[in-house]
Amino acid sequence: MNPPVIQFSYPFVVFLGDIDSEIYAKTGFGMVQWRRESCVGQLRLPDCSIDAGVPDVDVAAARAAGAKSLIIGSAAVGGGIPDTWVAKLCEAARAGLDIVAGLHIRLSALPGLAAAAAASGARLVDVRVPPPGIPVGTGGKRTGRRLLTVGTDCACGKKYTALALDQELRRRGIASDFRATGQTGIMIAGRGIPLDAVVADFLTGAAEQLSPDNAANHWDVVEGQGSICHPGYLQVTVGLLVGSQPDAFVVCHDPLRETISGWPEFKLPSIAEVIERTVSLGRLTNPAIRCVGVSLNTSKLPKHSRQQVLARFAAETGLPCVDPLVDGTAPIVDRLLQEFPP
Repeated sequence: MNPPVIQFSYPFVVFLGDIDSEIYAKTGFGMVQWRRESCVGQLRLPDCSIDAGVPDVDVAAARAAGAKSLIIGSAAVGGGIPDTWVAKLCEAARAGLDIVAGLHIRLSALPGLAAAAAASGARLVDVRVPPPGIPVGTGGKRTGRRLLTVGTDCACGKKYTALALDQELRRRGIASDFRATGQTGIMIAGRGIPLDAVVADFLTGAAEQLSPDNAANHWDVVEGQGSICHPGYLQVTVGLLVGSQPDAFVVCHDPLRETISGWPEFKLPSIAEVIERTVSLGRLTNPAIRCVGVSLNTSKLPKHSRQQVLARFAAETGLPCVDPLVDGTAPIVDRLLQEFPP
């Protein structure tokens, strides 16, 4: 089966609320990065210190610029919506903007929002809703090839890396599909399954549905979730790993991060630790699983040290190491195709 299609209207405005950390704005940043042509700007509350690099607009200006949807582009731990945001969301809905969210809370549960949307005919679109009827995983082998992005932590580049790898494979004329597993990826791709909203018993089954049987030389590039060493979110990582049965995986890492984001008492694992644990667990459904590259987020590294850091991780792992948004992913795809010739 193909994952369900998520539909909302373009163009859109990104709502960032009043957050003060980029880590909690990955949906907004992702939509700006990969769907910039459809973004009219960002809507921020007064205390917001995060800037996605697009024009600031209010509701009226967004509508005047042609916006049809407001995408909630930020979230805090737990996936809720602060009370301080609700008035602005209701204003946008009354103005006729569809409200699109990928949070655990349902938009209709917010005070006054359903009524505001009904008054203008706007829609409330919840992306983080898994399809009905997901089965328990079977572990059965499927045809086709699969690559999974994994990480040393959350919010360290798994989505961006998967999108860039899919883009490079397609550029070379190789059949490939980006398989979205999180709210932002689903919004970008227009389809997918939100793995972290699936009941735990059905995680592997959802991953199997996400990447079905395919042609022998077709690649599914599966967006990773969580981290296999994460104290809060490893369960979705393991379910996705076992269910997607990847032939190959790429480790994503923020070289400036020392502890798990939001869990400062937990030291960030090394790339070697993540590779070892991923191979150990992944062999349950694919004994031939192997790592083919490392993806680093170098956006905050000093320019003079960027190449040195990339070279150091490449030497430590013996794998191609790139920042996909700066260097592209050609070296990793070269390695992938050496390991798995068409």
